[in-house]
Amino acid sequence: MRIYHKSERFMEFNTDQRFLPVIFRSIPHGIFTIDDRNRITSFNRAAEKITGYSATEALGKRCYEVFRADICQQECPLKRSVRTMEITQDREVTILTKDGVELVISICTAALTDDDGNILGGVEMFRDLSQVVELRKRLTQSYVFEDIVSKNDEMRRILDRLPLIAASASTVLIQGPSGTGKELVAQAIHNLSPRKKKPFISLNCAALPDSLLESELFGYVKGAFTDAVKDKPGRFKLADTGSIFLDEIAEVSTAMQVKLLRVLQEKKFEPLGAIKSVEVDVRIIAATNRNLEEELKAGRFRDDLYYRLNVIRIHIPPLVERCEDIPLLVNHFIERFNRIQGRSIRRINEDALAALMRSPLPGNVRELENAVEHAFVLCRGGTIELQHLPSYFFDTASPAPPAATRNPLNDAEYDVIREMLDKFGGNRELVAQSLGVSRSTLWRKMKRFNLLP
Repeated sequence: MRIYHKSERFMEFNTDQRFLPVIFRSIPHGIFTIDDRNRITSFNRAAEKITGYSATEALGKRCYEVFRADICQQECPLKRSVRTMEITQDREVTILTKDGVELVISICTAALTDDDGNILGGVEMFRDLSQVVELRKRLTQSYVFEDIVSKNDEMRRILDRLPLIAASASTVLIQGPSGTGKELVAQAIHNLSPRKKKPFISLNCAALPDSLLESELFGYVKGAFTDAVKDKPGRFKLADTGSIFLDEIAEVSTAMQVKLLRVLQEKKFEPLGAIKSVEVDVRIIAATNRNLEEELKAGRFRDDLYYRLNVIRIHIPPLVERCEDIPLLVNHFIERFNRIQGRSIRRINEDALAALMRSPLPGNVRELENAVEHAFVLCRGGTIELQHLPSYFFDTASPAPPAATRNPLNDAEYDVIREMLDKFGGNRELVAQSLGVSRSTLWRKMKRFNLLP
C-alpha cells in the first residue's frame, strides 16, 4: 500500500508487515483510514484518545459521524484527497468529541492506492491543537484591545490609560495620521464608558460642505427650507446620553467652529429653522490628522474651540514608528478575512512579510489591511506570497540586510522573535505557528540574529 500524491511523490511502506500494527498503534498522532465508501476501516489509539471514541465505535462509520467537523458540511479535505489525489497539509478544523466538546485539530490527508494505482480509500493524520490554541489566545489577548492590535510600547501605554479616560466625561481629542485607527480608539473609549449601552454616533466632518454639515449635526424642523417636509433630528440629538465622534474636526470652517463651541460650552444648540434650543447630554470625541497647533498659528482653527477640545489628548503614532506591530496585524487580518470569506489561508511567507516590513506604509493600518485583502483575491493556496501583494510593494522587496546592519526594521523583527521565544519557553514550533512562518524560516532568522542556543 502507498500514499499517493498527484506529483508522483509518495511514501511506500516497505517495512516488515509484522511491525505495521505496532507502529500504527503507538504513533502519537491520531490516524484513521477510510475505504472507497468513506467508511472508517482503521482507528489508532491516539485517535481514540483525542476523539473519545473507541475503535470499536468508530469502525464502519462514516468519518463525519465520528468527527462532526465544521467542514463536514462544506468540502471534506479527506474526500477531496481521494477524489483529486492531492495531499492536504496542516489544515485546522474544529471537531466535536464524543462528549460534545469542541476541539481544534490539525489534519493532513492523502489518498491510498494499491501498487497498480487503484484507489483504495484515504488516510488522515491529525493532532490536538488545544494547547496551541490556548497559548495563541492568551498571546492575542495580550496584544488586542477591542479591535486595536499592538505590542508597541507607546500604543500599550495609550491602551492602558483608555479605561481611565473612558470612565470620565471629559472631551477627548485624538490626533494621528490617516489610517492609524483613530475611530477604533474612539469606539473603545465609548465601549468602556458608562455610556456603552447608549448611542455611538460618528460623522466625518470633511465629507460635507458647511450647509449640509450644519443640518447633519443639528438637524432641522419642518419648513426650515423648501424640502424640509418634516422634522429631522441631527447627529447630536441622536447621540443624546451617548457619545459623538467628530472625525477630521480640523476641516470644519471657522463659522461652524463657533456653533460647535456653543455645544461644548452650554450643551445646547438650535436645529435649522427652530426658535428654541435643544439640550443634549453628549460626550464629544474629536479626531484630526492635522497638527492643530499649526492650524491655530495659521488662523484656520479657533483657539477657544481648541482648548475646549484639548482636555484629554491622545496621539496615535504612524505604523512606520511601530513596525513591530506589522506581523501581528497581518495575522489579525488573515484571520479576519478567513472568517469573512470562508477561506483557509494559513500564513504569509518571509519575502512578502519582509516587503511589508520595509514599506513606509503611508496609509498606515488601513493600507496594510488593503494589502492583505488584495492578497486574498490573488492567493489560491494556503500561503500569501510576494506576488499576491499590490505591485507597489515589489520595489521594497530587496533581500534582507545582514545581521550586522542595524536599523529599526531589523530591530523590530529581532524583538518580535525574541519575545515569542520567551513567551513559548523556546518552543520553536509554537513560535513559528504564532508568527505564521515555517520552522526553517524561523531557524534562519534566529541564526541571522544570533538567537540560536
